[in-house]
Amino acid sequence: MDDKNFLFCSLDAALIGDIAWQVSKEGHDVKYYIEAESDNEIADGFVQKTDDWRAEVDWADVIVFDDIWVGSDLGTGELAQELRAEGKAVVGGTPNTDQLEDDRGYAMDILEEHGVDVLPHRVFDDFDEGIQHVLDNPGPYVIKPLGEVQNVKRLLYVGREDDGSDVVDVLRAYKKAWGHRMKGFQLQRRVSGVEIAVCGFFNGEEFIEPVNINFEHKKLFPGNIGPSTGEMGTSMFWSERNRIFNETLGRLEGWLADEGYVGSIDVNSIVNSSGIHPLEFTPRFGYPTITLQEEGLNTPTGEFFYRLANGETFEPSVHRGYQIGVRVVLPPYPFDDEAIYQENSRNAAVVFETDDRTGIHIEDAKLVDGQWRAAGESGMPLVVTGKGETMAAARSQAYDRIDDIIIPNMYYRDDIGERWMTGDADRLQAWGYLGA
Repeated sequence: MDDKNFLFCSLDAALIGDIAWQVSKEGHDVKYYIEAESDNEIADGFVQKTDDWRAEVDWADVIVFDDIWVGSDLGTGELAQELRAEGKAVVGGTPNTDQLEDDRGYAMDILEEHGVDVLPHRVFDDFDEGIQHVLDNPGPYVIKPLGEVQNVKRLLYVGREDDGSDVVDVLRAYKKAWGHRMKGFQLQRRVSGVEIAVCGFFNGEEFIEPVNINFEHKKLFPGNIGPSTGEMGTSMFWSERNRIFNETLGRLEGWLADEGYVGSIDVNSIVNSSGIHPLEFTPRFGYPTITLQEEGLNTPTGEFFYRLANGETFEPSVHRGYQIGVRVVLPPYPFDDEAIYQENSRNAAVVFETDDRTGIHIEDAKLVDGQWRAAGESGMPLVVTGKGETMAAARSQAYDRIDDIIIPNMYYRDDIGERWMTGDADRLQAWGYLGA
């Protein structure tokens, strides 16, 4: 494919810098816009920046939005829809697909309308009403905040008590601490099983194949212990359409075509011997999921996004094995504490013990006079990936690469991918979810 012009837009936090960097390394012209002032330095030295994304629209052959948010409001779906109507090739959602993430009740309604079984759930905008619901209907629940505050991942709470008493206590605490910011929350019945996500790339008319099966690792510490984070790592593989896809995303193919959606869309579910229980949508790129997916693409990344945005039907070449990605973080991640960040992490140097950068991806990083440094204020400088014919081989490669990196105060989970090896694979196979 000839070289093209790519415009990447972060209208809230900077998230898509690594993909912009990968596309630029392929020889394409890239410009990257970041709205958040605190993130403006992210990807400096890696990609060319612009201060006015709208001024670059006519220049761009492809425009890529990395999230659904414009500051604290929904909005990239509306922008993407308007630009497509003007004839631009855009990777991005629509107002309705943005709503899938912002309003969990709406998301469950869309699934039900298309014949997908969903767990009992209810949305509340009043804490006392939600507390009374649990008292009147004892059982294990999951609390899922709504709106922008849902990005504060530690607020998601998975109940442990069969009578819901712990959920009542947490809701009372949230009312005091977060009542002024949390516009509402969903209570969803908790079930046990294997947590698994299926992700598809949609070209405006249909899903391209293969699809992506991935497993998130959200807790801070190994063994799935500690506070929830945005993500500490992901394991995955590519697959033909299977039962999990066919009974979730596959049933929305017509609806997404009517919307004209273009990009990545993901449904996270709990599966067990009784069925598939969808939990939530990610109608955008996942992070660091997209970094790991890019690592598994044998088709050039720029070509992949260009053909997707232009509605082409194609089958990208992918790694036919297993992959893992590990997020390398710095204090105070996953919390916000400016003083701790300033003291321990601001401008932290990234030192490599070898010259090989294969599998090393940037998140909150910049390049200054040839030196990689931490950037922004979130404490997520790198994602390190590995792949192999087995999950064990993928793990070995990723963690060998991490051993060659030195950042003062860095930390990461050392068990990404282990769940697959210690039972998840066997259970999914026994339940019949992985066959084509």
